[in-house]
Formats: sequence, structure tokens, C-alpha cells
Amino acid sequence: MTEPVVLFNEIPTANGRRFGVATLNAPASLNALSVDMVRLLTPQLRAWAADSGIVGVLMDAAGEKAFCAGGDLRQLYQTLLDCGAERNTYAEDFFREEYELDHLIHTFPKPFLCWGHGIVMGGGVGLLAGCSHRVVTEGSRVAMPEVNIGLYPDVGGSWFLRRAPGRTGLFLAFTAAQINASDAIFAGLADVQVPHAAKATVVEAIGTASWKGQADADRALLSKLLAHAAEGAVKPASKLREHFDLINDLLAGDDLLDIAQRLRALQSEDPWLQTAVKTFAKGAPSSVALSWALWQRVPRMSLAEVFRLEYWASLGFCAHKDFAEGIRAVLVDKDRNPKWLPATLEEITPEFVEDHLRARGEMPGELASLV
Repeated sequence: MTEPVVLFNEIPTANGRRFGVATLNAPASLNALSVDMVRLLTPQLRAWAADSGIVGVLMDAAGEKAFCAGGDLRQLYQTLLDCGAERNTYAEDFFREEYELDHLIHTFPKPFLCWGHGIVMGGGVGLLAGCSHRVVTEGSRVAMPEVNIGLYPDVGGSWFLRRAPGRTGLFLAFTAAQINASDAIFAGLADVQVPHAAKATVVEAIGTASWKGQADADRALLSKLLAHAAEGAVKPASKLREHFDLINDLLAGDDLLDIAQRLRALQSEDPWLQTAVKTFAKGAPSSVALSWALWQRVPRMSLAEVFRLEYWASLGFCAHKDFAEGIRAVLVDKDRNPKWLPATLEEITPEFVEDHLRARGEMPGELASLV
């Protein structure tokens, strides 16, 4: 019998209360977030939120390579080919349920610890970013790589990248740059770096702690436990911090074509920056244009409003060609040679952008009711 794709457990604590544990359990696919995972996580998290005996949640993953390498797009890919510009009910369910879960994590009423070790990308960042206590380790590799597959940083990325310092969030969206633990903390995507070897000690400390069942007091206690576990961690240098002024200069202003020109023209000795610029040049122009459009729209939106906007944007990408082409080039044929349409940023029209963001039918009740 195959094991479930999410394992649930509980840690008994010193005073009889319990800590819920949700473990993503698909290490062969780098714990890519599937519909099946979401359908297990959402009801269990709701049950834990309502259970007065549960004082907090730990979310982690099986295997040493990845917390979660993104959304599981293989099944979605076939529906993109089958449906084209027509209504895609699988995609509607896929994005609605994923965003509902992400919003639940952002608004969870109890301490919520995510152990973001190894690869944390795309949908994995969506899970990590919403938690109250976000741990990264010396092995964390974080990115929003959607520009490579003809999508945009969804899962709330329009919201949390907009809140990164300066224009670093926009840089991450445009370049899919991989960042380390120090970068993730600098960008506001994580809170603390803890050595991965200290994980067992953290779990033990959760078990021996006296939790009060009061969210604020328990959050403060969890922060103290993690701060203690983080002592002595060797922190890598942050490229985002090192190049902060340069990134702000490159992505300054309100003209996307000017920004693109500066990025393409950048000469640097730094391999990290070189890779970022190359990725931008190869990425989907539609992804860049929509990331930019969302960046401009979301500053005064609530998180719930952003998820509703992203729902339409994601269905818009499903109805256009680049998303399927990007999945083909990166995950299916793996030739890494996508043919984007339009082929350049200069060819993208305001009408093309608006067609990605327009409502396609009724907003599902589950997302309409988010606050």
C-alpha cells in the first residue's frame, strides 16, 4: 500500500496540550504540491484550528532535498493542451484550492512553524511565506521561478514580493534568482535560520514546553525556542543585501521597457547576477508583463483581494499559450527551449495584459468569502 502524500502526527507537550505535525510526503517529486496534498492539508488544518487541545502546527517534509519544489504541474499540463482557451475546470479547482490553503495558513489562529529546508520554490514559498514562524536552514534554496515556465509568481507572490525591501521582490519575480537563508530573511520570506541538524532538538523543545493555549503567548514562546536553536548558526552572505542599491537602480521607475533594457544591458562579474540577467532574457515576456501589472495593482489590496486577482490571472495564463509551452520546455520535453508568444516584451499590448486579468465566469464562493 502506498503511503499518503501528507502524513499527520501530533507532538504531546508538557502540559497535555498537543502540537500538530503535517509532513509533505512525496520526496521523489521533491514534495511538489499536488491537488491530493492540498485536499488532505486544508481539512486537517481547519480541524486543528478548531481543536482547543492543539496549540500549534509544524509543517515539514520527507527527505533531505526539498521542502516543496513548487506546484505539481504535470496533470495540469494535459488539461492545458486539452482545453486551450476554453473553460478548464481542473485548473479552476487546482488554483482555487491551492489559494484557499495558502490563505488559511496566512490567517491561521495559532503558531504555525514551517521547516523550509532544501528546495523551496513557487508553491513551496506560498506555503512557507504564510506561516507565523518560518525557518530556513543552511541548505535552503528559495526561488519564485515562474518566469521560466510562462506563469507569474502566484500563491500570494503578488502580495509578499511587493512587501520585500525596495524592488527586490520585483527582481526575484523577473529573474527567478535563487536565494539562500540570509536572502530569504532579508526579503521577508523567512524569519530565522536554524541549523538543519537542530531540527530534532526543536521538536523535543516543543514537546517539553508548557504551552498556554493563548496564541500570542504561544507565538512568543515558539520564537524563543527557535532563537535558542539558531544560536551559532553560520549565516551565508546575502546577495540581495549586497546588491540592494544596484537592484533598486536597475528596476527603478514606472516604465517596464526601460527596466528591461537596463537588466539586459547589465555587465557584472558576479555569477549570481549574471545568471539572473540571463534568466530574465530567456524568460517569458508575458510572465514579466503580468508580474509588472500585478506589482502596480496590489499595493493597497488586502491579501484576500490579491488571491482573488491571482485566481483570474492564473486562469488567464491557462487560456493563453505560454504556460503550457513553459511546462513543456522545462518539465515534459526538457529541451529548455520554449517558444514564447509574444516573443518580446515590446510586442505585448495593454489588451493582452487585460485579457489575463479579466474575470472568467463567477468568482468561486470559497475565494469570494475570504477576508
